[in-house]
Amino acid sequence: KSAEAKAAIMDKINKSFMFSGLDENEKQIVVDAMDEKKCFMKECIIKEGDEGDCLYVVASGTLTCTKVFKGNTDPTVLKMYEPGEAFGELALLYNAPRAATITSDAESLLYVLDRPTFNHIVKDAAIRKKDKYEEFLK
Repeated sequence: KSAEAKAAIMDKINKSFMFSGLDENEKQIVVDAMDEKKCFMKECIIKEGDEGDCLYVVASGTLTCTKVFKGNTDPTVLKMYEPGEAFGELALLYNAPRAATITSDAESLLYVLDRPTFNHIVKDAAIRKKDKYEEFLK
């Protein structure tokens, strides 16, 4: 990852409640753990209803988020994702099915964090902090 890409990912992580309990070193581990995913034009990144297991941060390109609402057959455009934005966090936190479909509008570059990596980094950090505080309080 370029320094610019790492800075953009770090900026997104710093604004996310999911990573608020991490210190700077742990956040850097998250940034380093994210893998690149190159997407082609009109590639479906996530599909509404599918099981989710990744968080995505947009590095370049734009993506369209659509949802088919009850009673409709055509998808409704909900949002356009641009560089620096992220999606898929509900899948990491709650093991929830995908709430919408996201498709790349052009060639795009995403950074991906999968659930096992997220759990290892974030949950282990929370356990270490809890243990540290308990030891301090003793």
